[in-house]
Amino acid sequence: MVADLSRYGVWTGGLDQQPSARAVEIVAELEAMGWGAVWIPEAVGRDPFVHAALLLAGTEKLVVATGIANIFARDAMAMNACWQTVTEAHPGRFLLGLGVSHRPMVEALRGHDYSSPLTAMRDYLARMDEAFYIGAPSAEPAERVLAALGPKMLELARDQARGAHPYLVPPEHTAQARAILGPDAFLAPEQKVVLETDPAGARDVARNALGMYLPSLPNYANNLRRLGYSEDDLTAPLSDHLVDALVAWGDIESVTARIRAHLDAGADHVAVQVLPMDDMDRVLRDQRTLAEALELG
Repeated sequence: MVADLSRYGVWTGGLDQQPSARAVEIVAELEAMGWGAVWIPEAVGRDPFVHAALLLAGTEKLVVATGIANIFARDAMAMNACWQTVTEAHPGRFLLGLGVSHRPMVEALRGHDYSSPLTAMRDYLARMDEAFYIGAPSAEPAERVLAALGPKMLELARDQARGAHPYLVPPEHTAQARAILGPDAFLAPEQKVVLETDPAGARDVARNALGMYLPSLPNYANNLRRLGYSEDDLTAPLSDHLVDALVAWGDIESVTARIRAHLDAGADHVAVQVLPMDDMDRVLRDQRTLAEALELG
């Protein structure tokens, strides 16, 4: 892996709600804590490439990764140009995460056809590889991973990308993903955490965050069904069993044990998302606590 993400990174959508200058300050703080990477999304907020360039310019060695850039947001030639541009400006410090997003986000918000996301991704990657680009080349190769949950997308991530960035998955999915990817592909799952020992309070925070995804986004729900979770688990309010599987909560030892469980299951890197997302002061405090417990400094 050219981009040195180390074993632990931060996944955050909260930077979009911060003024750009403050977002850069926050990421510089994360770099000083010892986190190896910051993963940023693309949904209805900032453009991820402009955002990544701002964050990279304000830091020295931290990797910025898109988790994920939506293939329906720009054509393959434009995506390749964005990828190459940021990589050349910050060689070895940018990782492109690509994904197909979700039917409601693609059809309702963007007006595109979502009938065959796997085929769309396969064709898109081929067009990226064939795209005409005459900009200055990077000193380091441009690298990409795919947001992959199911077996076929994981196989595509193995064959046509550097690896996979699964989102909203428990460690058992990480083990299955590693088996499909093989030993050499890069695997970086996301893990949500709440540093809260009160079960009711922790699960309230967790359910509030999970409500953005379940049960309304079928890609996540279908993946959880493949893992054996029932319709009762997936019906709002989500079951405690499912909440506890997807969101690590409790004291620092319990939370770091879950993070490390992904490494034990075959992950190379874990993208840690601290909840609640809307309390940046608390998030930064907990990110610092986690960094110390994980001995990142």
